[in-house]
Amino acid sequence: MTLDKHQIDGLPGITSRTLPVEDFETRMKQAGYTVCGSASAQGDRVKVWWVHPSYHRVEAIYSKDKSIAITAYHPIK
Repeated sequence: MTLDKHQIDGLPGITSRTLPVEDFETRMKQAGYTVCGSASAQGDRVKVWWVHPSYHRVEAIYSKDKSIAITAYHPIK
């Protein structure tokens, strides 16, 4: 899946398939999310967890070099 296939609470819909990490993280921080951890993910990628005081946690998948945000989603609702 790509960024444009998911709706993240507190953000307007993302219409791009991917975003530069700087752009994605700016949007997340402006919406009140903060990073709470990261780990290696399948396909030689990086998983980053974001939390918010009111919204559900978000899992984001970045490229190996952390330059591109590939997808982000709420794992549970």
